[in-house]
Amino acid sequence: MVASPNNKLLFIKIIHTVIWLFFNVVIFYLLYAAIANKIDKWVWICIGLVFGEGLVLLAFKMFCPLTVLARKYSDSNEDNFDIFLPNWLAKHNKLIYTTIFCISLIIVFYRLVFD
Repeated sequence: MVASPNNKLLFIKIIHTVIWLFFNVVIFYLLYAAIANKIDKWVWICIGLVFGEGLVLLAFKMFCPLTVLARKYSDSNEDNFDIFLPNWLAKHNKLIYTTIFCISLIIVFYRLVFD
């Protein structure tokens, strides 16, 4: 049995959303740890994961590879065609989470240098 394009897009949306949720945990743990001054190995793992994700985005011209793959199964112009997020969040996702990540990095740097 061959999966239909709609099923393939649905599968991509589910996987993309799960990965997005994972990176939410990563970024918000990093922010929590920075604010709470709990700089541990997990902070460095989180930083590495986010930098790794950044490299992947750079390699795909600032698109998630799942977005590129999902484009084969949809001609939608909506920003959330490939993920289960509100359109406004999908549209501003990189800006919002990059800002939170950078704030977290600044706090971690401050903690390491001045605490």
